[in-house]
Amino acid sequence: MSPKNLFLLGSSLAWTLVATAQAEDQSVSASAGQGQDVIIDDPGGAVDPGNDIVVTAERLRGQLRVEQAPVLELNEQDILAIGATSVADLIAAIAPQTGSSRGRGGGQPVFLVNGIRIGSFRELRSYPPESIAKVEVLPEEVAQKFGFPPDRRVVNMILKDNYSSREIELEFEGPDRGGYFRNEQQFTLLRIKDGGRLNVNLEASDISSLTESERDIIQTPGSMPDISGDPDPALYRSLVADSRNIEATANWAKAFIDSGSSISLNATYERDDSLNLSGLNTVILRDDPLLPGVLRTFGADNPLEVRTASDTFSSAGTYTRPLGDFQFTATSDFSLSETETEIDRRADTQALVAAALSGTLAIDGPLPDVADAGFDISQRRTIVSENKLTLRGTPVYLPAGELSTTFDLGFDWRRIESADTRSAQDAKLTRRRLEGGVNVAIPLTSRREGVLDALGSFTLNGSLGFEDLSDFGSLIDWTAGLNWSPWDNLDLQATYVWREAAPSLSDLGNPRTETLNVPVFDLVNGETVLATVISGGNPDLLKETQRDWRFSATWELPFIKDTQLSAEYIRNRSRDVTGQFPALSAAIEAAFPGRVTRDTDGTLLTLDRRPVTYARTRNERLVFGITTRGSIGSSGGRGGGEERRGPPPGAGAPPPQQGAPTEEQRARFMAFRERLCADDGMTFLEQLAGAIERGEDLSSQFPGLDLSRAQGMLERFKGTDGTIDRARLGEFRERICSMDPAQMRGGPGGPQGGPPQGAPAAGRGGPGGGGMPGFGGGRGGGGRYFFNLTHTIELDNQILIADGGPLLDLLEGDAQGDFGQSKHSTRLEGGLFLDRKGGLRISGTYTGKARIDGNLATGASPLFFDDIVRFDIRLFANIGELAKAERGFLKGASISLRADNIFDAQRRVRDADGNTPLRYQPLLLDPTGRYLGIDLRKMF
Repeated sequence: MSPKNLFLLGSSLAWTLVATAQAEDQSVSASAGQGQDVIIDDPGGAVDPGNDIVVTAERLRGQLRVEQAPVLELNEQDILAIGATSVADLIAAIAPQTGSSRGRGGGQPVFLVNGIRIGSFRELRSYPPESIAKVEVLPEEVAQKFGFPPDRRVVNMILKDNYSSREIELEFEGPDRGGYFRNEQQFTLLRIKDGGRLNVNLEASDISSLTESERDIIQTPGSMPDISGDPDPALYRSLVADSRNIEATANWAKAFIDSGSSISLNATYERDDSLNLSGLNTVILRDDPLLPGVLRTFGADNPLEVRTASDTFSSAGTYTRPLGDFQFTATSDFSLSETETEIDRRADTQALVAAALSGTLAIDGPLPDVADAGFDISQRRTIVSENKLTLRGTPVYLPAGELSTTFDLGFDWRRIESADTRSAQDAKLTRRRLEGGVNVAIPLTSRREGVLDALGSFTLNGSLGFEDLSDFGSLIDWTAGLNWSPWDNLDLQATYVWREAAPSLSDLGNPRTETLNVPVFDLVNGETVLATVISGGNPDLLKETQRDWRFSATWELPFIKDTQLSAEYIRNRSRDVTGQFPALSAAIEAAFPGRVTRDTDGTLLTLDRRPVTYARTRNERLVFGITTRGSIGSSGGRGGGEERRGPPPGAGAPPPQQGAPTEEQRARFMAFRERLCADDGMTFLEQLAGAIERGEDLSSQFPGLDLSRAQGMLERFKGTDGTIDRARLGEFRERICSMDPAQMRGGPGGPQGGPPQGAPAAGRGGPGGGGMPGFGGGRGGGGRYFFNLTHTIELDNQILIADGGPLLDLLEGDAQGDFGQSKHSTRLEGGLFLDRKGGLRISGTYTGKARIDGNLATGASPLFFDDIVRFDIRLFANIGELAKAERGFLKGASISLRADNIFDAQRRVRDADGNTPLRYQPLLLDPTGRYLGIDLRKMF
């Protein structure tokens, strides 16, 4: 902070403490009462220090102070405009902004509550959106400040104070063509008060089954019975399993004001049960060994089933406290999951075959009962413990700003125990992981601090980390990045990441299992077959080396209000990459001859799909985005940059408390200054700041004190961790003590029709409502809209299977899985919201065309994947507001209607002749189609 800004801020805080002098007009006072702070600042340095009164948006406790511009910010009204019913629903709605563009699959974002990392998203996911005051989404580079690699974004949830609610929610939904339905019931209790939080969530859901016959799925040749009276296997093959889920979650948190520490605890229990139909028993009967025989199906009253039951207990905890200039945070996340699966065995049909050959059983007659063959049991027990310590702070103040550092140390322990009656050997896998690292952000120049401000603001970021794995050895990673803001509305970033990564424990050691009769499309022969698929782990996988570049630009358009453009270029290069087994082509079969088994006529019998190591991969992509938002009608609020005007002409000067300081107020300030500059003044200031932060009653010491304004001023003295910075308090004291007391003399009120001396007629406004492009608008009534469009262009995507082996170009007809790689994809989010009454949200996705080349040697046709556009719509209404209900059942009641895939879009896959292979039947790929639902919600 520059000396001038510090002086101005100090003067403002001191004046607030001693007199709460109102220097703004009535409209500004009203806005301040709604949560806006009035502070003295001089960013440009061109305004007289005594007269520069700037109205800015409130900075909430818990907001992050980082060099990178946010990807998205949502204030309270923005959050309501989305129409979500829980934080989990909210995160799903803003998925385009929370997902990483780096392409490394870093998992879910790093979640913070009030600027503090939490042990698990479970602590937060069931909260109602009404409890959230602000949401910040920050880029991947910020994740390093919390001990994570830059492959995931950061989501900071800032909670409201003194919030309490009880909620009951009922959902019923299903496809419009019928077949199956889903229902859910949920109860949520949340109380936030006096630095404490208590949350209880109970949830139950049920999904009915859907079979292939209900979608008229054409069966694979050779799987249908030859006798018309036999049961149809499509009636007994599941597309959607019959499943049930119950979940109970409890969360508790408490902040201890005296020590500045806080603690949070979470416990969750979840039970899942599912029933999946795998078809019918079959037998081929012959009455003459020289004839082909007939395929019979039987056992309709006892079809083949896969029954799965899973119990999961999870717990998490967070502890944080200040340690000098640093913030210490410890998190722990533990989960224990036990899953048991019963797989029905196929019936023993040897007696039926022998009876048919002997002539005692007609091959087309009724079949006798066959003894139940029982079932196999597969058991899996997974234990995961993830623990992380971080120390974040700003130990050094440089001319261009604060040098921020993060030190992290983590220890993870994972164990997988599996047993299967189909295998002679049980599997037990254990991995211990010790990791640590350091991240540093160094400000080089600063427009705000006036250090080489002609160059803009430059910040250099760097990190170094290590991992030691018990089953894989040591790994290293490091990153370097540069953030440049040449102007306030333009932010440019460049980041380089070098990292060594180990295969997952499952990829290395999962037990080998075989699954019968899996539909597989064989690109070599151009046909769909029922093959035996082998899955499991591969202990020969290698350590991966990643080298990534990421360049990004974010521009707030100066000529279109509240509109932002963004662009990203990502380049990934890797060696020795663990990946899934690619689509079976002739080149892949030649590269992995031991993975494929065929019969004498070339028909695929067995495919080993266990993970493989690719020699090298490379991909490049461009991501473009545009976001805009605005108000329609009478919103009653002001957007960013709007002026705060003085009283209208002829209104006269404001009363004395709104203009220059009175002699009594000046005397109070001088008394405060004398106390502050005494020998123990620093101790007095620290105690006073702590009392203000805790919200204590100071009216006896400082009559007329506006505590909310004082707390707002105090935010400027906090570091990146949200705690009061002692060094900043010391600089404030030094400035106040060295200032000329004459500067605190005010002038008389202004002439008729003008502002008083010492206050401008119009100040510069800050951003309205704290929103960022993409959502929001001003506070108050009226309507608002938001729009976000993100388009991704894949420039390059290649896989070198082995040195000297085949090179797969996924953009030019090669495939890693069952589907081709599209060059273009788009995501749309938009909506319209009528303040507190309801609104409309629309989401859209576009996936471009793709293809998979065939096999010229065998004449197998290439496959062509059409592009597809899908739209989801959500209508929501606050019944209580619409009915103006002040009591009774309607108060706090709301309804939501959803229509996913509203145009029932289905992706079409065709060969060169225009035919659709059985594996790619539209309703086999997406059996749901258009999906409709209703959600009833009541808050107490």
